[in-house]
Amino acid sequence: MSRRTELYTLVGLLVVLAAVVYYVVSRAHVAGLPGVLAADTKFEPLDVDEPQLRLDLLTKLQKLEYSGSHRNIFVATPPPPPTPPGSETKTARIVGPMPPPPSPPPQVHAEFFGYASQTRTGRRVGFFTSGDDVLVVAEGASFLSGFRLVRIGNDSADVEEISSGRHVMMPMVQPPDQGGSAN
Repeated sequence: MSRRTELYTLVGLLVVLAAVVYYVVSRAHVAGLPGVLAADTKFEPLDVDEPQLRLDLLTKLQKLEYSGSHRNIFVATPPPPPTPPGSETKTARIVGPMPPPPSPPPQVHAEFFGYASQTRTGRRVGFFTSGDDVLVVAEGASFLSGFRLVRIGNDSADVEEISSGRHVMMPMVQPPDQGGSAN
């Protein structure tokens, strides 16, 4: 296209755009009132005979007691069904010898103080201190002759006692400052 044809096309498009804008703006204004946009023409104000504050209704609402179910609205599960009046909950009584108490979690004589991820495999390696020794243990490996590091989380380590299969979650602790602070 020549330069002159492009100019005529541009002027024609601008004229069409101006006509569309003029048509839309002229339809949006209320006839006879320039600058006022057309609003809902079906609006009718409320018929209020006495626009006073009704204190008697407010005191009635303040004395109102809620008698519905008191449930936590932030919990998705439904509340338990109400117990019928007169029925008492019966506790189960154990007949016979008492079962032994659960065994305490195993004692690991080490502290978990950090971890690192291997770049090639993505597996994690945990760092433990046992006295003055620092242990570097991969997930799945055994350490301290009787414990296995099962999984390393972001702030804890799952350690299993190999002989009994019992687990303990070891929280990550901050290692004590060795006194070598830089000035």
